[in-house]
Amino acid sequence: MKAVVLAAGEGTRLRPLTETRPKPLVPVAGRPLVEHVMAASSGVVDEFVLVVGYEAEDVQSHIGQEFSGIPISYVEQREQRGTAHAIACVEEVIDEQFLVLNGDVVVDDSLVSSLAASSGHAVATMPVENPSNYGVVSVDKGELSGLVEKPDDPPSSLANLGLYAFEPTIFEGIDAVDESERGEYEVTDAVTTLLEWGETVSVVEHDGTWLDVGRPWEVIEATERLFSGLDRAVDGTVEDRVTLNGPVVVEEGARIRDGTYIEGPVVVKAGADVGPNAFVRGTTVIGEDSRVGNAVEVKNSVLFPGATVGHLSYVGDSVLGSDVNFGAGTKVANLRHDDANVTMRVKGGSVDTGRRKLGVVCGDDVKTGINTSLNAGVKLAGGATTAPGETVMENDNE
Repeated sequence: MKAVVLAAGEGTRLRPLTETRPKPLVPVAGRPLVEHVMAASSGVVDEFVLVVGYEAEDVQSHIGQEFSGIPISYVEQREQRGTAHAIACVEEVIDEQFLVLNGDVVVDDSLVSSLAASSGHAVATMPVENPSNYGVVSVDKGELSGLVEKPDDPPSSLANLGLYAFEPTIFEGIDAVDESERGEYEVTDAVTTLLEWGETVSVVEHDGTWLDVGRPWEVIEATERLFSGLDRAVDGTVEDRVTLNGPVVVEEGARIRDGTYIEGPVVVKAGADVGPNAFVRGTTVIGEDSRVGNAVEVKNSVLFPGATVGHLSYVGDSVLGSDVNFGAGTKVANLRHDDANVTMRVKGGSVDTGRRKLGVVCGDDVKTGINTSLNAGVKLAGGATTAPGETVMENDNE
């Protein structure tokens, strides 16, 4: 069975993390985002077909020609005109049932296995508390009877997860649909067309992990979920008087200096240098060749490769892009005084993140002056700088 992985998007909602890299390559839990859904499906497929578009060459060169021994082929979607259009791009290489997987989700392998075991067309679903925010399915005797996007009066609590098994007749359904109000060709319209033609679409109901990583703080959420079963492994250099408590991974080539305390789940990637006298805790990734200096605390955060947090600094519940450099004494606020959820700007609007604790998101190459203070929910675009002693209360220009 082939798995078609949709990885053509730019990821504008993930800015500033996608200002300098395509969305499929955003690091989540220490590996590119797109690789997580590939890992979840590697036990049931014998070929990956990646639909690429934005920065296609970067994706191809980074992911390569195989994953876990499974060959990868690439099909380019030259214009990003919706999910159905993306699927239509693979018609020439499909001749039997295949999977369609979004490249920006974190899921259990059990869900992909259930889809692969289905016969004919199938759609993955999961019960959610707020179905009005999703595409919602109607089910009759285990089969799909309807699908509606973000309804005011949801017919069920089952959300469409955007993962499918299709027979090649889906291409006929795609050919029959018109552009949506968004000016795109939607796979949900193609599925509805199949139903109108009398074809059967089964419903696979999932009760495990599913997370759409579409906004910056969801990089933290996805890492939290993926590290829930982290196993301890220490292959790098650990100096005297270092405490490693719980599930901690220190990759070969990493160095943990004297006096450092690490409380897992934490992964310290190859080439990273932590301490001396640093405190790293929560669900944290210290990326390749990153530096966490003397008397620094990093809590529940993701540092991309090459990020540096200077001495006497605090970083909590944050995402720092590649080659970010926090000057000495930089402090991140991650909690509002009124104890309300932290909001963050996404595509010009303020969004409730649902997180009581959230710090900052920095694009690549951000540099802060010494003793900078960054407010909860702030985003800094790639290359932004602060002056010594500056306090940043609001987002910079998006």
